[in-house]
Amino acid sequence: MAKKSGFGTLVLLLFSLSIVYVNGALPPRTFDVRMYGAVADGKTDNTKAFLKTWEDACEYGGRSRFWIPRGTFLLGSISFEGSCKGSMTFLIKGTLKATTDPQQFFTDTWIGFRYLDKLTVKGGGYLDGQGAAAWPYNDCRRNSNCRTLPTTLRFDFVTNSTVNNIKSVNSKNSHINIFACHNMIISNIRLTAPANSPNTDGIHIGTSNKIKISRAVIATGDDCISMVSGSRNIDIDNVACGPGHGISIGSLGRSHASEFVSGISVTNSIFIGSDNGVRIKTMAPSLHSKASGLTFQNLFMRNVSNPIVIDQQYCPYEGCRVQSSSAVQIQDVTFRNIMGISRTQIAVNLQCSGALPCKNVKLINIDLGYHGRGGKAKSLCSNVIGYSYGKQIPGGCI
Repeated sequence: MAKKSGFGTLVLLLFSLSIVYVNGALPPRTFDVRMYGAVADGKTDNTKAFLKTWEDACEYGGRSRFWIPRGTFLLGSISFEGSCKGSMTFLIKGTLKATTDPQQFFTDTWIGFRYLDKLTVKGGGYLDGQGAAAWPYNDCRRNSNCRTLPTTLRFDFVTNSTVNNIKSVNSKNSHINIFACHNMIISNIRLTAPANSPNTDGIHIGTSNKIKISRAVIATGDDCISMVSGSRNIDIDNVACGPGHGISIGSLGRSHASEFVSGISVTNSIFIGSDNGVRIKTMAPSLHSKASGLTFQNLFMRNVSNPIVIDQQYCPYEGCRVQSSSAVQIQDVTFRNIMGISRTQIAVNLQCSGALPCKNVKLINIDLGYHGRGGKAKSLCSNVIGYSYGKQIPGGCI
């Protein structure tokens, strides 16, 4: 057999390298937290081990997999920050458990991701916030200056990223908080906490653009999904909400006057036993602001207290001036194909601002029954300019 020339050997070597290093990229690499000292006994504080794992994974130039295997890992408040040299996949197979030490409660984050692009969080694992230990410390309903409890999963300045197949239980505060993010997809998630757990919003969004949420089961003690100032182009589809306070836009007008809300769509979803269905709420008095291009359609309400709500006199704190008007302009709002059973007689309640009435509000094919005392379902509207089309039960609102 003839010997290969040196030139031929060099060609084969270069060809092999071209397979491994496509366009200069390194091959994917897995970073296992156990290799950095993490212990899955539910007792050992793994915060330092997780941070060290992240540092190495973030520095790697190829695709990094941050691997959390099956088992229970105790984890303190932690923030995973970029920018990283390659794309990151945070793969949770096991259970992450938060601390029950009250000395570590008063922070805004349990698990945070900041300044990252092309992040994926997935794996089918659990995030256990152990919120029951912290809820007695929450006095926000009577104290507007209440101390912060940690959000389970926080995303700040994250772009082009995905959260998929994650379960969060018993958060101390919100389950997921999204701030200053762009182009995120959140799907196939389950967020649960008892109905009486305070401020356990499912997903809270602010100052973010192009966020898509789908295939979510959310049962909490506060809003299933809340969108505040600066929320733009939010697409919510196929969500089961309840118990909880429904899907809410607002409250608006308390701050961030220049950050408008626009392009919100809530479709193909079900509300079961929630305090509200779909709700828009603004403070009174308020700063000047605007919410427009809001669509709620193909929704089913089962035993929901307030299926359709616009509340421009919202103020959950003491000392509100009830006679004051909201300065938030609400316009171009469509409620279409919403049906089911209301737990209260007022199934449609649109209370808009006397200073800035709601404009171009459409009610299309509304069919909401009521089987309690007092007769049939009713609608109640004030300061609303708009139209009604198709079936209207209850009728007589616009």
